[in-house]
Amino acid sequence: MLQVPFIRQNKELVLERLALKNFKEIQLVDEVLALDDKRKKLTLEYDETQAQVNSASKEIGKLMAQGQKDTADLRKSEVASLKEKLQPINEELIATEKLLHDTLVQLPNLPAAIVPPGKTPEENLEVGKGGDIPTLYEGAVPHWDLVKKYDLIDFELGNKITGSGFPVYKNKGARLQRAMIQYFLDYNISKGYTEYQVPHMVNEASAYGTGQLPDKEGQMYHIGEDGFYMIPTAEVPLTNIYRDEILKDTDLPVRMTGYTPCFRREAGSYGKDVRGLNRLHQFDKVELVQLVHPDKSYEVLDEMVAHVEGLIQSLQLPYRILRLCGGDMSFTSALTYDFEVYSTAQQKWLEVSSVSNFESYQTNRAKIRFKDGGGKPQLVHSLNGSSLALPRILACILENNQTAEGILIPEVLRPYFGSDKIA
Repeated sequence: MLQVPFIRQNKELVLERLALKNFKEIQLVDEVLALDDKRKKLTLEYDETQAQVNSASKEIGKLMAQGQKDTADLRKSEVASLKEKLQPINEELIATEKLLHDTLVQLPNLPAAIVPPGKTPEENLEVGKGGDIPTLYEGAVPHWDLVKKYDLIDFELGNKITGSGFPVYKNKGARLQRAMIQYFLDYNISKGYTEYQVPHMVNEASAYGTGQLPDKEGQMYHIGEDGFYMIPTAEVPLTNIYRDEILKDTDLPVRMTGYTPCFRREAGSYGKDVRGLNRLHQFDKVELVQLVHPDKSYEVLDEMVAHVEGLIQSLQLPYRILRLCGGDMSFTSALTYDFEVYSTAQQKWLEVSSVSNFESYQTNRAKIRFKDGGGKPQLVHSLNGSSLALPRILACILENNQTAEGILIPEVLRPYFGSDKIA
């Protein structure tokens, strides 16, 4: 959530940055400032009226002590009249503060200065690339055919049990999923991250804290009777571990990792881009979250990008890194790098990770602060990244490593998988 003083002091910059993000509801900026002006006016009116009540109440005590009962009774009548004015002022103030808050949360985070302009994924800027795109043998097929051939995943069974987008992994497919999860976690832990096992449902306050509410309410599975939301990513529960907390500056950085299944409604998804593992309603992902000093968040962002790049390199997959343009960024992000791996059988790039700096947007909502050297509370910056999302990684491992004799397992996964090949 943006902060009103910053908007007021930097209105033109805010409008310019929101335009770069292709945000259409620009009038909300003026509405926020007008509501803040109204809030200040009502606060002043309430405080002045309350001060009159306090002053008159003290005077009544003195008058009674001096035996001036008639004058005191007159002042009591004036105090009663002032108190009657306080209630409607307070009610209007509460309503104005709520409307200000509800309007403010509709403003997205501002994109960083280096975010490229653009409205579509085609306008994202490629900033890195690695790995070799393999040449497949003549009989190579996409992963949805491979999983049938080797009995790894049953999409039809998942459809029977739940619905489309809920695959059932089995046999060596389930083992490979487990191997990737364990390897990804071990890789993250070896780099200084602390592992957490977190709930797969969150309450409204948690979903609001990381910005899923109100922006992505329609994309989350909601358990109405209990008011819980199925998590779209482990970012939500991991970040909310520190909601409403004040850390010491010596506690920073906080480095967390965790594996969870993720649940997304993906309303409106259809066609070839959702076939097989390309887009699911339930999928597995290992996540990274950091809470850092605001002066170091962009340095940490670069470190996290390098971390994810190293992980993908270890899997020997061809990849590229994209700096997202303004129109392709999430509501809450200030700067995002996407990682895509190349699916040789599908002949297309598939996104497997996003690494983002949210600056203080999430932590202002979640009230995650630290005390600086002078003891003054400040908002920390939050960052997160996928390390990694499994479905498309699995698709590319299967497709890119297929041979006439079977599917080769990446070397780093073999100790976890227990074999060098699926045959």
